[in-house]
Formats: sequence, structure tokens, C-alpha cells
Amino acid sequence: MFKIKKNKVVYQRQERTSSLHCCIPQCTNSSRYNSAISFHSFPVDAEVRAQWLTKIRRDHFSPTKNTRVCSVHFCGANFVLTPGGLRKLKRGVIPSLFAWNNYTLPTPRENVWDRRPRCSVPEETSPPESEMSEPQTAPDHDYPVTPATSVMAGEMAMSYDELKRKLEDLQYQLETVQLQSRFGLHRIAGSDDNIRFYTRFASYKHFLAFWKLVEPAAKSRMVRITSARAASDSFDELTQTKTTKLAPVDELLLFLMHLSVGLPLRDLAERFGVHRTTASRIIVTWTHFLYNLLGSIRLWIPKEVVRALLPPEFADFPDTQVVLDCTELYCQTPSSLLLQNEVFSNYKSHSTLKAMIGIAPHGAITFVSVLYAGSMSDREIFKLSGIIKCLTPDMAIMVDKGFLVDDLVPCKVYRPAYRSNNSQMSRQDVQQTQSIAQLRVHVERCIRRVKENKLFDKPIPLSICGSIDQLFSVACFLVNYQNGPLVKSWSVKC
Repeated sequence: MFKIKKNKVVYQRQERTSSLHCCIPQCTNSSRYNSAISFHSFPVDAEVRAQWLTKIRRDHFSPTKNTRVCSVHFCGANFVLTPGGLRKLKRGVIPSLFAWNNYTLPTPRENVWDRRPRCSVPEETSPPESEMSEPQTAPDHDYPVTPATSVMAGEMAMSYDELKRKLEDLQYQLETVQLQSRFGLHRIAGSDDNIRFYTRFASYKHFLAFWKLVEPAAKSRMVRITSARAASDSFDELTQTKTTKLAPVDELLLFLMHLSVGLPLRDLAERFGVHRTTASRIIVTWTHFLYNLLGSIRLWIPKEVVRALLPPEFADFPDTQVVLDCTELYCQTPSSLLLQNEVFSNYKSHSTLKAMIGIAPHGAITFVSVLYAGSMSDREIFKLSGIIKCLTPDMAIMVDKGFLVDDLVPCKVYRPAYRSNNSQMSRQDVQQTQSIAQLRVHVERCIRRVKENKLFDKPIPLSICGSIDQLFSVACFLVNYQNGPLVKSWSVKC
């Protein structure tokens, strides 16, 4: 707390080290600079607590154990002194003194200039009756009338209706400016280009269709991440959703902007008018929510459906069930030499996190593994990913040269041929390699769609490694909702 006096900042004397504040609107009392005011927590009784909430007039307000109301808002008869000299509220009292019910806080102490004594001004003597017989009008001022003063006089002469109309116009302009300065879905709803840039969805219509799918679960099943919770909270209390300043659809937009555009927390907080901590909690909340919601939907497509949607380009490989490939994300180099050795990738010459992605022949993502250390081989990730349990002898997989998994799977493996010891590959091997490469490139294109999210452009900091696995999985899940088919000719059939 400080005051500005003659271009100097004068700090008030601190009374206490604690910093309790009053939660009543328009009240700025704090225990740090005022030791004469006491601060009282909300009552435990539910009926009295509800009356307190009604009296203080705060929308969407949920008091916590640290919320306080200062003693200024209670009458003197509402208090009782304890034997120790502490001031305590009587049971069942309700705050009643507020700024909106014609109650004003005590006036501050006058400054030194107002308290300084001055010489008394002599009273004016009334003129004689003879001089008062003829009234004389004295001018109000002795300076000439200028155009500026004449304009001011004209404005003061405006009628009450004109002033009221001007005030309404100014209020409308203020509301318009505030609406334009506040970022949200309404700002980008009219442009599909902005929707694609900020959310990776093809159009505003596609974004609304996805929102209709997740909206019921977001209102009933979402568990929000908060700063701290009491250890005695029950499961029902944990599952209750707490309203925030942003609408749920704007929270989804904030999460997608962080994932798609890679905007930092400070930028997102400034755009949406929230605190950086609130923006971080929204991102973590929606990451967990979408990971559990979209992950509960089966990605793996039955072989009958895959063969029914098989594109004509796969006519030479009709039993192909999934096309697999690995991808790597750059991550921050850890300080531990042991961890550096585990996450260092010889292929990227950098510390990376590695995952395996599988797509159906018609282009939909049907398998996503967890993130592994960058030093692991494709064969080892294939073994640990769990995809072997999904394969049957009547299926086939299409992989790259690094996947030497013929002895691990019960099905056929389509893989480009090696030259081995021969100086030149046979003509049949060359033709098969070219055919497989033309089809296997689609998984590379699908991985590119995942990596178009700008969050993965820069090295992943170690501070978010606890949730990067879920973020990457959500990005892969969203690809099936955000984009069209990989090949335009497949759109009619798919």
C-alpha cells in the first residue's frame, strides 16, 4: 500500500506480516496495513452462510477457508469480546453495512494543509440602505469570453434528455470496445481461415460439430484441476465442476490454441483476460479430460471394416490392417548424464521422445503408443507398445525397413527389401519396394498432420514431461476429427 504525494511514493507503515483481505466488493481493507480492523471467516452453518453470500452480492463466488469479511461491515452490537481481548462475532449475525446501502467507510484523516490553522477572514460589512436601493449586477468574472469557454457554456446548457442520450451512446461504445478487446470464439467464428489457424479444424462448422460431441461430458463429468484440495474432500466433491470466468467452449479454444499455435501461457492469459495460473489449470484440465474421453473410444478398427473401406491403391496388399511408423519429438536435454544417454537419439542427434503411430489403409489413425526414450529402436517400441495382441494370422502390417519384427508377429509383414550381400536388388524386389513406398508414405503424411501442432515445433521442456504423453495422444486423437481424408479420391468411400 502506498500513496502518491507531490510525485513521490510514500509507503504506509506495515502493521502485520499477514495479508488478509476483505472479499466485499469496493472494500480495500487489508490486515497488513490496518491492525484496528478484525477479519472474520464465513460461518459453517449452511443457512447463515447462504445469507452472507446473498448480502455481499458477488456472482459465481465460492468462498474458501481463507476468505474473510472485515469488521467494518458489521454493527457494533454484533461483536463480543473474549476473555483474551479478541473481538468475535456473535452466532447467526449477518453483515449489513455496505457501500450500496448508503453506508460509507470512515472518512480518512485530513492532510496537513487542511489541518493547518489560518487567519480568520474579516466579514464583509453590508452596504448602506441608500446604496442598496438600486440593484447592481456585478460580472461573474473579469476575463474575456473565448470560443472555448463559450462552447463549455453551451454544453452546460444542454437539456437533460440530450445528456442522457449522450451517456447511453458512450456506454454502448464502451461495451463494444470491451467486447472487441476480449478474445473468444466470437472473434474468429466468422472466418474459417482463423478457425484452421487457431484450432486445426477445417471450418467453424466442424469445430461446432466436435463441440456438440464433447459438451455433455464437459458439463457433467469433467474434473477440474485446482491449486489445492482438502484431504477430507469426498469423491462427489471432487467431481463437481467449478465455474470459471471463461465459458467452456472458450476454455476448449484456449487449449486448442496452446496445442495448435503453441502460444505460451502469458500470451493466452493476456488474450482471454485470466491469470497465467488459471490458463495453466485450464490446459491441464482439458488435457486430462480429452485424453480420457477420446481415449475411451476404440481406435482399432475391425478387419471387416478396414477391408470394406480399402482404397483401390491397396489392391496388391488387400490384407493390410495397419501401416506403422515411428516419430520423434525434441525434448530439453536433462542435466543427468544417465538420462541424457537414455533420451539421446542418434538419428536426430538430439534428446528426443519417441512414439509409434499406426493408420488404417484409408488414412484414419487406429493406434498410438506411449512416448518412449529416443534411444530405443523401432523393434523394441513395437514389442512394448502392445499392438501384437491386436494382430491375427489373417492380417498384414506394412512397416519401414527398421521394423525387423517378422519373428514377433503372427501375421504377414510388408516391408521394403534390403540389398543384403548382393550387389544389386532383383527387379521384383525393386518393384515391390516402390509399391510399398508409395503406400507407406501415407503414414508419414498423417504424422505430419500431428506435428503441424506448433507445440511440438520446439523442444519439450522437462517441466511438462509429466503431461506430454497425454498431450501427444490427444493431438493424435484430434487428427481424426480435424482433417479430411488423406487423398481426395477417398472422400466418397470413407
